[in-house]
Amino acid sequence: MNVRKINKNNIDIAVVDSEETLITDGSSALDFFATIQYDSDCDRFVLKRSHFVPDFFDLKTGLAGNVLQKIVNYRMKLAIVGDFSIDSSKSLGDFIYEMNSGKDVFFLHSEEEAISRLSGV
Repeated sequence: MNVRKINKNNIDIAVVDSEETLITDGSSALDFFATIQYDSDCDRFVLKRSHFVPDFFDLKTGLAGNVLQKIVNYRMKLAIVGDFSIDSSKSLGDFIYEMNSGKDVFFLHSEEEAISRLSGV
């Protein structure tokens, strides 16, 4: 795993590069984000869709709600980058729309979009 620190508009953002699945459950997510925050001194993160287990995108499992609630509770911000058009679930589409309308968690198509959104551009 590699973490790149990007600074845009005087805001530091940790961009995680890895070929591994990194988020498998709520407690591993909290440990992961706390470690990255400590190591990079960032509270804004960009991860790829592939960093999350497939159950994250099945809202019935509750995993997405569990993980994203931790992001909000600990005052972090997260952008998840990937192709979300492959999901046929209307509830996931509605969830992504709601998240993208907020200010803490975003589901975006590119790293550039993610950095712009997390840096307030």
